[in-house]
Amino acid sequence: MSESKWIRYRDSIRDYTLPKKFLLENYVHGKRLTHTVVALSALSIFFFGYDQGMMSGVNNSPQYVDIMNFGTWDKDGNIKVTDSTKQGGIVSIYYFGTLCGCLFGGWFSDEFGRVKSVALGALIAIIGAALQGSAKQVSWMCGARFFNGIGTGILNAVVPVYSSETAEATSRGAYICIEFTLNIFGVVVAYWLEFGLSYIGTMNSFRWRFPIFFQIIPLAVLFFFCWSFPESPRYLIKIGHYERALELLKKMRGDERGTEEYNEIVSTFDYEKDSALSTNYFRIFFDCYKGTPEAVAKAKKLHISRRVYMVIILQVLQEWIGIAGITVYQTDIFTQAGYTTRKSQWIAGINNVFYCLSTLVAVFTIDRFGRRKITFVGCVLMGIFMFLAGGLSRAQQNHLDNKAWGAASTAMIFLYTSSFGASMLMTPWVIPSEMFPLKLRAAGNAAGVVGWSIGNGWLMLLCPVMFNNIHEKTLYIFGACNFLTLIVYYLFYPETANRTLEEIDFLFASNNPLAPACEAEFKRLKEEHKLASQNVNGLNIGDEKDESTSLEEDKELTSTKIDQKV
Repeated sequence: MSESKWIRYRDSIRDYTLPKKFLLENYVHGKRLTHTVVALSALSIFFFGYDQGMMSGVNNSPQYVDIMNFGTWDKDGNIKVTDSTKQGGIVSIYYFGTLCGCLFGGWFSDEFGRVKSVALGALIAIIGAALQGSAKQVSWMCGARFFNGIGTGILNAVVPVYSSETAEATSRGAYICIEFTLNIFGVVVAYWLEFGLSYIGTMNSFRWRFPIFFQIIPLAVLFFFCWSFPESPRYLIKIGHYERALELLKKMRGDERGTEEYNEIVSTFDYEKDSALSTNYFRIFFDCYKGTPEAVAKAKKLHISRRVYMVIILQVLQEWIGIAGITVYQTDIFTQAGYTTRKSQWIAGINNVFYCLSTLVAVFTIDRFGRRKITFVGCVLMGIFMFLAGGLSRAQQNHLDNKAWGAASTAMIFLYTSSFGASMLMTPWVIPSEMFPLKLRAAGNAAGVVGWSIGNGWLMLLCPVMFNNIHEKTLYIFGACNFLTLIVYYLFYPETANRTLEEIDFLFASNNPLAPACEAEFKRLKEEHKLASQNVNGLNIGDEKDESTSLEEDKELTSTKIDQKV
């Protein structure tokens, strides 16, 4: 396809929208409009959580185990896994799909828009779920899970960005936390649905096929309703639809605040537009740009590759602090603590409910206290609880006649999951959605989903092997990873709370990657920018300059402050 044809094709997709009478913005305004965007995003994240939690129950269905041929079961339906590598492989291939999907979704979203990317991700996930629910052999199941993962990856790359770009700076973190409360609610729904179905016949395929098909319901709602939602105003500015962006911002924020935010976005994006920034993943991973020397220099001053590595590492660490293993294999952990299989399933379900409720803590703390503080507290508590859970579980196995050790170990798992829900569940998803420039925000957020896919896929492959071979010592590994995460986060991750998306470039302007240096440089550049803006405003009043002149001067100020750094 020639470049001119591609541009026409791309623009026709970008410009497609429903007739005006079907658009939500004509009926809902102000914060209510922003809240509806959060609701749509939350529905997507609900599916994401449901899909993760679903495999725990599917893996405990005797007929599924028989079809996939990775274990045996007794007359009571208790599963004994004989091929943990196959079991883990079927689960983990989904995360290879999310890895591919997020990379494609990041590019697609930056080219065609956030809303259309949500629709595409939902459609692909629907097809994947249908294939997965009808699987009759291992290769079929693996292919279906990979396809389902592609859809999930697209949604995970786009939805946090869409939500972040429409939220105000003071509530951005809280909105994403609300979405991830729905994520864990999805885990809870999946678990209790499958727990109820576990009482039907051992060899009844409905027991595991229905929970897989069930995810099509929220996906179908997402696909059909997303078309009436407003596009991200920041994305509209990115593709040159300035009037439409200003119109939406005024509907979301009011005339005065909407105009002010519009001017800030435009002035910052003009600097990015003049740089050599690219959505090409190779270029943003290695800071290798094409263009004039001046444009390349501007792009490199934004330190995009550093940000990419930060979000990937943070997502990998999030999985290795133990939550992925606990969510999927918690019934095995409770069994090792001395409980029967059925009682372990009840306890796991109750733990999921507490996990879901704990996420509400982050809704009220992540913007008030900041990302760093809740991460520090969470990592310390989770590390302690993991080590205690492992030690108490071993004590139970050494004293089988004393159930108190197992009860204490179970309590530590409850405290661990609640601590995670209130802290580290949120920060690795909030930060990637807010730390990249507008020109490549979805592609940058996709890098975080790459880290999540790698961390989750790697862990899901190893978890059954670790639990089968080193048992409770697996929890010690998770505990150590919590303290490692604490150190890494303290050293390299500056605070992003209560800062506009346009201010984040100042935060990463320092050549020194350590968080204290980034904070110091941010304060210096912010103060200089404030003083310069005051001078320009004084001139505007005296000279009665028009709005276009003011915007141009704002652009020059933003460019100057970042350029002065290097």
